[in-house]
Amino acid sequence: MYFLTGWPRRLLCPLRSEEEPFYIQPSSQRFYFALLSETQLSIWFSRPSVLIVSYIESAKAATQFGFYQKAEWKPDDSMVAVATAKGYILLFDVLGGGDEKYLYEPVYPKGSPRVKVTPGYKEEQCAPALSLEMKKPVDLEAPITSLQSLQEDLLVCTADGYLHVLHWDGLGSNGRKAICLTTIPFSLDLQSARGGPSLDLEGVYIHCMEYCVTLDGFAVVLSDGRLGFITPLSNTITTDQLQGVWAADVNDGTCVAVNNKYRLMAFGCASGSVLVYMIDTTTGSMQLSHKLELTPKHYPDIYNKTGPVKLICWSPDYSVAMVTWECGGLSLWSVFGAQLICTLGEDFAYRSDGTKKDPLKISSMCWGAEGYHLWVLPNKQDRRRREEQQDVDMGSPPQPSLQAGILQFHFIKSALTVNPCTSNQEQVLLHGEDRLYLTCGDPTQIHSTSDAHPHTHMHPHDGSPLHQPPNPDSPLSQGLSTLLGHKHWHVVQIHSTYLESNWPIRFAAIDTAGQCMAVAGRRGFAHYSLYTRKWKLFGNITQEQNMTVTGGLAWWKDFVVVACYNFTDQQEQLRLYQRSANLDNAFASVTKLHSDTLLLNVFRDMIILFRADCSICLYSIERRNDRPNPSASVELLQEVSMSRYIPHPALVVSVTLTSVRTETGITLKAPQQACMAESIMLNLAGQLIMLQRDRSGPQLPFCPPVVLAQCVENVWTTCRSNKKKRHLLEALWLSCGEAGMKVWLPLFPRDHRKPHSFLSRRIMLPFHINIYPLAVLFEDALVLGATNETVLYDGMQGSSEPLESLFPYCTVERTSQIYLHHILRQLLVRNLGEQALMLAQSCASLPYFPHVMELMVHVVLEEEATSREPIPDPLLPTVAKFITEFPLFLQTIVHCARKTEYALWNYLFAAVGNPKDLFEECLMAQDLDTAASYLIILQNMEVPAVSRQHATLLFNTALEQGKWDLCRHMIRFLKAIGSGEMETPPPTPSTQEPSSTGGFEFFRNRSISLSQSADSITTGKFNLQKTFSMPTGASAKGRDVECAENMYIDMMLWRHARHLLEQVRLRDLGCFSAQLGFELIGWLCRERNRVARVEDFVSALKRLHKDFLWPFPVIPVGSLSSPLKNGRCRTVLSPRLLKSQSADSLLNSDMDTAPPPTAPPNHTWMDGLGQRAKDMDTASSAHSNQHSPQTHDAFLSLLTNKVEEYSIGSATDLTETSSVVDGDWMMVDENSSTLSLSQAELEHISMELANKGPHKSQVQLRYLLHVFMEAGCLEWCVVIGLILRDANVIKQVINFLNSPEVPPETVQSIQNGLLAVITWASTDCLGYKPFLNLIQPQLQQLMESTSEQAQPEAFQPTSQSTKLGGSEGPGGAVAPRAEDGRGGTTPLGLALPSLEPAVFSRPPAEDCPPEQTEEKGEEEGAYDCTLS
Repeated sequence: MYFLTGWPRRLLCPLRSEEEPFYIQPSSQRFYFALLSETQLSIWFSRPSVLIVSYIESAKAATQFGFYQKAEWKPDDSMVAVATAKGYILLFDVLGGGDEKYLYEPVYPKGSPRVKVTPGYKEEQCAPALSLEMKKPVDLEAPITSLQSLQEDLLVCTADGYLHVLHWDGLGSNGRKAICLTTIPFSLDLQSARGGPSLDLEGVYIHCMEYCVTLDGFAVVLSDGRLGFITPLSNTITTDQLQGVWAADVNDGTCVAVNNKYRLMAFGCASGSVLVYMIDTTTGSMQLSHKLELTPKHYPDIYNKTGPVKLICWSPDYSVAMVTWECGGLSLWSVFGAQLICTLGEDFAYRSDGTKKDPLKISSMCWGAEGYHLWVLPNKQDRRRREEQQDVDMGSPPQPSLQAGILQFHFIKSALTVNPCTSNQEQVLLHGEDRLYLTCGDPTQIHSTSDAHPHTHMHPHDGSPLHQPPNPDSPLSQGLSTLLGHKHWHVVQIHSTYLESNWPIRFAAIDTAGQCMAVAGRRGFAHYSLYTRKWKLFGNITQEQNMTVTGGLAWWKDFVVVACYNFTDQQEQLRLYQRSANLDNAFASVTKLHSDTLLLNVFRDMIILFRADCSICLYSIERRNDRPNPSASVELLQEVSMSRYIPHPALVVSVTLTSVRTETGITLKAPQQACMAESIMLNLAGQLIMLQRDRSGPQLPFCPPVVLAQCVENVWTTCRSNKKKRHLLEALWLSCGEAGMKVWLPLFPRDHRKPHSFLSRRIMLPFHINIYPLAVLFEDALVLGATNETVLYDGMQGSSEPLESLFPYCTVERTSQIYLHHILRQLLVRNLGEQALMLAQSCASLPYFPHVMELMVHVVLEEEATSREPIPDPLLPTVAKFITEFPLFLQTIVHCARKTEYALWNYLFAAVGNPKDLFEECLMAQDLDTAASYLIILQNMEVPAVSRQHATLLFNTALEQGKWDLCRHMIRFLKAIGSGEMETPPPTPSTQEPSSTGGFEFFRNRSISLSQSADSITTGKFNLQKTFSMPTGASAKGRDVECAENMYIDMMLWRHARHLLEQVRLRDLGCFSAQLGFELIGWLCRERNRVARVEDFVSALKRLHKDFLWPFPVIPVGSLSSPLKNGRCRTVLSPRLLKSQSADSLLNSDMDTAPPPTAPPNHTWMDGLGQRAKDMDTASSAHSNQHSPQTHDAFLSLLTNKVEEYSIGSATDLTETSSVVDGDWMMVDENSSTLSLSQAELEHISMELANKGPHKSQVQLRYLLHVFMEAGCLEWCVVIGLILRDANVIKQVINFLNSPEVPPETVQSIQNGLLAVITWASTDCLGYKPFLNLIQPQLQQLMESTSEQAQPEAFQPTSQSTKLGGSEGPGGAVAPRAEDGRGGTTPLGLALPSLEPAVFSRPPAEDCPPEQTEEKGEEEGAYDCTLS
């Protein structure tokens, strides 16, 4: 309701004085404040907060009358009465200085638009010049304890037990009468009052008294601490007409404050609690409604040390009470006891270093206009002590300082406090004195949704879509993203021109879409649109000043509905103003009203008004578009007099039309009828009364009223309907202060069955929430609210801290809370499981539904498992059974268990089932993550053997499904069990295996290091020793003892790898190796002649095509006449190649690892290359033999008819490599850029591009090729060479087959496999024929070698380094293609790549961390391959 904001402001008095103010009393409108010090009466103005006039008593008069003690204003602000210590009442006339006399006037710069346009129009900003004149004093001859103004009378209580009634005007002897307290009969209730006084009042006087208008009586605290209520039995106060009731069992009362709107009396007690009483209407006795007291749970240090209650102040709108104690501190409570703020705890009470602050002691306080400020006078001694301390610190003599009297606390409050209109119930709207706070989302989001509908009409004036009439079935909810997207408020500053003349803001309202706000101050109103970010004010200021809003504001579609009083016609009116038109009465639709309007509300196309004669009026509104400006016509439907039920019109807090019904129509009513106005909800002083329409009769009669609930502060209901969520949308939501919330929920028969006759159609369910509710999101099952947060500023500390720094800086935060679990639980408690199930199923799609389920289990578990008494009918089994109806049952239970302490697990699993069974259910449902959570529970509840057995099951399943994260956790878990580290499992082992870093988590962060210096490149000697070392896995790092557990894990990993290889799942094998740090090369070496064989080359090739999404090659139509095959092209190319080669014999050494100098330093140049014709392929064998060196260190090959993709050496992170060979790039560029391709060549190239697979697949295949080469699995190398169509690979492998170390069955297998592929290609896949023809010489060599003696070339995987040149480096293609979308500026002429340099670089670094392939973009280059 009310929230503290910022720091308190300190007001300094301009008069130098030794006296300090100790009492403050506001005038009836709270524009003026009377301050008392010992001999001084000062009048302050509210805005600006300045001193107007001060009356200082002479020393002689001060000795005669005594010091000032209390003050009271006459209701019309024309007089002030002051009570003095010696029993005198001093009366002062407050004289205005005429219309034109002001103390302060605003001065505007020349040319400012703010000029007075209306003669006699007063700027409210100016403080009026007033003077004080003392009249004749009245001597009451006894100390005065209390003053109370009552219309034309002033009631004064004195310590001799008398109650004096003085007239404000006629203060002669006839103008006063005294009533002795002992003559007033007091009883416990009015019924037993006939027997005379039942309370002995000898020597007792009234210590404190306050008049309650709506109860027509006085709440009193007697001097012996008893509480009473005195009521006059007739209109005049005479002795024999007074009757008193007293409250039993209380005798420590200290002070009292009455709430006129809710008919409550708040009595402060010496114990520190506040007792709130109401009067029972039947017996007239005082009944305790509720208490306001600090709880030991929230304030363990201070709850019983506050001292007696000193003061209680109700806010001007009576929605909150401020309480302070003798020991200091402030606390704010809602009318029915919800605590909003307390300064005795948290940052208010402690500094950031943990030391305790002294609470601020308060001598007097009162609320300012509309409750935006609380004026507080700190205790004299308190302040003196602080200032003396300050003076001691400063080391200076005390000076007569400025009178540092007043602290002003600033508040913002909910719009519902004064204007409980329901045009938008889903958004929180708060208003401070000069700004609005909204929770709505950004209007740009609404624009984007409206752009999607082409039929949305944009209004020409303000560019915002006209409000469409809401479709009854379409939810108007703004959605969670806009309402809950962040913690910040949308703050709208109220227009300063409007504020200046119309402060304070009294009403505020927001429209259904949350995009338009209207505010009304003292006169007129203004509205704001979030679409345009502009305010609209009255163009004619006379029109603004001629109306004042009385009954509130509301929005209906794009109209502002205003209930106002017109000063010129002296008449109440109902007006509707169109939002997009100018704010002018000419565009308003005006309806005259017969009585003052107190409240206004809108429901669909109806307006409901509550008037001062206790009647309710219903109007229908209709939009009319017949004029140039749209208008609305209003028609009276019905008037209902409520005077029989309402004792006083001021007691009605809110009036609402709703579609809520009780029994008669719920089952018969079709959902579209659910939106009809069915009943009126009236909040009468906290009692919620429902008047239901009587459908049996004609027109709109109402059934007799029914009381639905007590202690109601706010009501929310909606007119939307949603067949799926009828429970939530047809419910009625109530906020009930300290009792939390209540929901009046409809109960529906399931599947249209006939309802049970005994089953009620609605049920009232209470539930507690931790926030103060300000709005309800109906479909989303959320309550929105706000809460005070504090920020400490240490810079202000020290012994000389000013009063304000005692307080932290206050902010207001948005909060929200789920309530669904409370309702489901309440339904289950009442054996309404079927209704709970229907409700839960309707909300199962909410994002936090799993959290709701967890909360429900958790709350019930905590209550029942920690209960000291045995529970006769436990709810947990019911809740468990309820949750099994939902698919997230398993994860709900395990999440709840893991957030609960171990001691409660047995109780939980006794209700929900054995964790072993639940674990197996997770495995069957393939929910491995949840199964892993159950494993942790099993580890704590079962012996290690059971944990290991279940962990193994889960590990195998996770391996099979490729859940690598889970696999890593399972390895750690199994090791922890094995090594006995049950309590603290070791951190996840490092999985950075060198052998696994390959194409799957490829070298993202490494550059290919150039181990050769510049001079070694120039010399042409390039002997790189390959050191083949078995990579060491994580399981081998830091391991002191080879324990059986590690062997057990390795066995499972080997088994899985074998399984993948048998099924020809190479891609999965690569992922498995990379993710789990599996020592793939070492394992393949061991399995080289076992499982790492290829049984069927053709099926393996097909499987690779499928797994790597690699297209089968197709034959280009013009391949036979391709220009790339004719000799002309070849002769043009060869001399250039040879020239460039001779220029630097080592051009091919590491050249492809350096970027072209023109490339930007990132991967984008690869994008171009990847899209471009990668027209570099292996040369025909004849050409290779002709030009390449005869060692196997490098292959230099010329392009023939195949387009080749980048092989392993092309590029990884070229940006990080050395630029030693930039010159080589330039050389290639110079020598080959003059060639251009004909149209036919381009066609051929694009055809070849169609035969390439994804770039990522290519990188992965190259990496696997490297792994199989390292491990010596030559059959797999052949298969991968075939799919990549890399002749060098095939040639390399066939050369190796001559080695004596290669078993003859491998040679035979490769020969048979290749023959099978040739056979398959000639029948099923002709696209492979050109490549197979290209490697024909190698095949021939293979056939011959099988019949000859093997050549003595050693195959030494650990020492000899033989490089496979499968790469054509990017140097061959520097100019991007013209067709390439990224390089559209280059000319069509392409450099024909001429050269395929061999790759000389290291194998993948042994220490590079594996990275996720999935994250690698298409920019990743290919990489180096080292072949043993």
